[in-house]
Amino acid sequence: MSYLDEISEIWGLVFNNIVEMKTRSFADLWFKDLKIKSYNGTTIVFSTDSKFKYDMIRKNHLDLIRNAFSDYLPCDVDIVFVGDPVDPDAIKKQIFEEDTDKNTSDRQINKPTPEAPSQNSYSDEIAIDSGFHQIHNPEYTFNNFIVGNSNKFAHAACTAVAQRPAMDYNPLFIYGPSGVGKTHLICAIVNEVKRKKPDIKVIYITGEDFTNQLIESIAKNDTIRFHNRFRNCDILLIDDIHFIAGKVSTQEEFFHTFNALHREQKQIILTSDRPPKDIATLEERLRTRFEWGLIADIQPPDLELRIAIFKKKVEQAGISVPDDVLLFLAENLRSNIRQIEGAIKKLSAKSLIMGQTINMELVKSCLNELLGGAEPISTTVDKIFAAVYKKYNISKEDIKGKKRVKNIIWARQIAIYLIRDITELSFPNIGEIVDKDHSTVMYSYNTVAKRVTSDPLVNVEIAELTKEIVGN
Repeated sequence: MSYLDEISEIWGLVFNNIVEMKTRSFADLWFKDLKIKSYNGTTIVFSTDSKFKYDMIRKNHLDLIRNAFSDYLPCDVDIVFVGDPVDPDAIKKQIFEEDTDKNTSDRQINKPTPEAPSQNSYSDEIAIDSGFHQIHNPEYTFNNFIVGNSNKFAHAACTAVAQRPAMDYNPLFIYGPSGVGKTHLICAIVNEVKRKKPDIKVIYITGEDFTNQLIESIAKNDTIRFHNRFRNCDILLIDDIHFIAGKVSTQEEFFHTFNALHREQKQIILTSDRPPKDIATLEERLRTRFEWGLIADIQPPDLELRIAIFKKKVEQAGISVPDDVLLFLAENLRSNIRQIEGAIKKLSAKSLIMGQTINMELVKSCLNELLGGAEPISTTVDKIFAAVYKKYNISKEDIKGKKRVKNIIWARQIAIYLIRDITELSFPNIGEIVDKDHSTVMYSYNTVAKRVTSDPLVNVEIAELTKEIVGN
């Protein structure tokens, strides 16, 4: 089954989902006659014969389609229409589409010239280098990167690469969700290398821009200069390398670029939101090359690291925040470092505008604003209790009570384990929630933790409950 067939089947499911969310008449009116023209793993190109529907969907319903697809696809996708002013997938399709029929493998591809150069126009001599300067920040150094359990391996790997480029770990592949410090670390590498060797040639580019510049170079019959620029640098950093997955010609080009740089012992640094083995539609020959060197992951910061980051950001902002407030913030703001930075800025501004010191009352009054869409711990705990009640058919009073019935004890221990594992609350804080002392909570957590590692059925049980609670 082709990509197009697969996505067309999924579109049927998405359409039914929209019917359930809205109404049948709404779905039929706006979406029934939409046709999928192409799909490359990251972008779905639709077409419609109605100019009116095209305008209304683009204006009002793109997010609805995009969000509906997110329930069925492993990653978010872009939704575009044939005829959009900027349609990179349509351009790619016309330029790169390779005939899988061996009898027509010599078919010439029509190469349209883009109407206007993009912001990353390859005709601009400094386009690629300026891409680096867009993320280059002299303040991103190893000295001010706060190290914790979730990032210490990646930090050590980046430090080693900065000390000996292309000597120990080449390529270096760093992966993790957005906002956990990947950009800080790759900038720190460059800052350290540039400090020692100011003339070293560094190129930074995103996977998307690499693709777009390759498209333009082919359209302008200028691939030689493209090759020379990327294959004659000392350090190549490509952010979001997963973007090239599924793009046959882009992967082909990067394969040869990778080989040329690696052969000349030039450092290659790649970042992604997932490890190579989880990048769907990535060619196997690239996957194996990404795994040649060192793969380092960065996870969202744990509680201790979040507290340390908060203290550092508060110090940098020049504001005063009591320790109990810092702990409260660290327990509730768990997404990523950007969320922490945003919370400090909002609190600082709110304190200044209201003429009020930052205290627990102020923080709680604007908690939802600080969370930025994330979920308060109290809501997560309620979800945990609800899932445990549903699974084991016992009441909240039983969880908090003193009954020593076997099934109630196990359910209580499960609830304690999940609260600790998902929210990272301290054992004393969990004790307050379930009306148990610190030692009982710790014993319950350790009991389940041991069973998770030794009993596959318990492992599955916990995984299913966790999925139901956190939704992934």
